[in-house]
Amino acid sequence: MSPAPILLLKTKSSPHDGYEDFFSARDYNPTFIPVLEHRFLKNNLTQVRDLFSTGAFNNNATAPRKYGGLIFTSQRAVEGFAQMIEDEKHVTFNTPTTPPLILYTVGPATARTLTTLRDKHLPDAIIHGADTGTGENLAHFILGHYDSLYPTHKPSLLFLVGEVRRDIIPKTLMDEALPVDKRVGVDELVVYETGVMESFEGDFADVVGRSDGPVWVVVFSPTGCEAMLRVLGLGPFAGSGSGAGQVFVATIGPTTRDHLREKFGFEAHVCAPKPSPEGVLEGIGEFMRKI
Repeated sequence: MSPAPILLLKTKSSPHDGYEDFFSARDYNPTFIPVLEHRFLKNNLTQVRDLFSTGAFNNNATAPRKYGGLIFTSQRAVEGFAQMIEDEKHVTFNTPTTPPLILYTVGPATARTLTTLRDKHLPDAIIHGADTGTGENLAHFILGHYDSLYPTHKPSLLFLVGEVRRDIIPKTLMDEALPVDKRVGVDELVVYETGVMESFEGDFADVVGRSDGPVWVVVFSPTGCEAMLRVLGLGPFAGSGSGAGQVFVATIGPTTRDHLREKFGFEAHVCAPKPSPEGVLEGIGEFMRKI
């Protein structure tokens, strides 16, 4: 018996997509349905450029560095950062410092994208946190790791984000319950906006309408959840959907799971233990064994 179809609510990465490679090698036939349109905020990315050009990430003789590193929790933020660096070739981004510039990230996919950027433009920077899996885990990792680099007088961290994000990282790092010398200042800067593609709902309905057996829908972002539930006739839209067969919903992580739960009263069948193809399949496999 062949595995149930998997619908991945994301844009297929180019030239290779890790989800396609992973699931195709295991006899699944993944279908990609793009959900999101991203728009980089050039003015805010220019602010990041200016911080590098004015030495905010470097030690100098007259003032301590303002930032000891950057935090990335989405590939879009990395892509916006990379695009800015490519566009601003006259600016020197890689200046050796002690301790080195730290790039904190969450999840292997974002780490891979960040590694490509680092190797080309920031060879003296060091990436940490790729195996933490969630923003909460990353925040606790940063508290311990950053304290080992800066036992006193901690420079802040710059967190490049989209307009939709959880606040778990800044809340954890700046928690007033922590001793003052253990807290880490976080400045958030929105570098991209996200919206639902106009074609998504129709494209998704077409694919779902062709499925007459069990199907898995994997959701990667809170954006688009309402349209997904409306097409499937789930949550507050029960009884009004496409009339597809048995549908199971998996989320890439707790942010999307909590959004579905808190805003729509819908409980996803699976929340991937790690934001990766392996994590998605592990969650699906465990769920299917239980039923």
